[in-house]
Amino acid sequence: MTDRPLTLMAVHAHPDDEATGTGGVLARYAAEGIRTVLVTCTDGGCGDGPGGAKPGDAGHDPAAVVAMRRKELEASCEVLQVSDLETLDYADSGMMGWPSNQAPGSFWQTPVEEGAARLAELMRHYRPDVVVTYDENGFYGHPDHIQAHRITMAALEMTELTPKVYWTTMPRSMMQRFGEIVREFDEDMPEPDPAEAAAMAEIGLPDDEISTWVDTTAFSGQKFDALAAHASQGENIFFLKMGKERFGELLGVETFVRVKDATGGAGPENDLFAGLR
Repeated sequence: MTDRPLTLMAVHAHPDDEATGTGGVLARYAAEGIRTVLVTCTDGGCGDGPGGAKPGDAGHDPAAVVAMRRKELEASCEVLQVSDLETLDYADSGMMGWPSNQAPGSFWQTPVEEGAARLAELMRHYRPDVVVTYDENGFYGHPDHIQAHRITMAALEMTELTPKVYWTTMPRSMMQRFGEIVREFDEDMPEPDPAEAAAMAEIGLPDDEISTWVDTTAFSGQKFDALAAHASQGENIFFLKMGKERFGELLGVETFVRVKDATGGAGPENDLFAGLR
């Protein structure tokens, strides 16, 4: 045993991703005295500008968006009591198929080995006991999420560390309800076309394939406030329309699939640190 605190490292693509996928566990484990390290890979420059201006619109100044989103990220981390924030500051690649995917310096164009080497240095410094990132498809196919997955898994191979490794996911039962929930808060929302509905149905995992269900209900208010800290992207953050109470009811449990574990623990589990304390 050492005096080094147990440490969680979450590797995310953009400012606001930390709150959406892992806000509950970041807040919960910080409250339990665990060191929480957030690595944000891109600068978020392809996010909305003032008034919802999109990249390429006259009112979209990428440098101003980057500066604004950095402040929002810091505010979110304060809400979640994140111990350490590290930013790799690669240029945001935008959604799959956008011209920004091909921009020199974008995260999507960065060699995996380069990004992984930088992340491996952070891993050696913080020596995380648990690492969380996305699955091979970045959960829903975003290029920066996919790249975050790639550099995380490559960085782990570059180190001698053997943390438990998890990928964020969503139970299919919840994904099937998602369309109903959206229409509950937006009656004008059109029915998705069959292709979109089929694609949505493939996101996440069957419930029985999810290894880890972490109850973060007590911290759902912090998670909501962390999302709200990213006010410039509010148009894209549907969950803020729910209000805190409904938000906590629907998103009080965060789910993961465990992909590396040297503890030999059985599943399913309800704690990312099961077997470590």
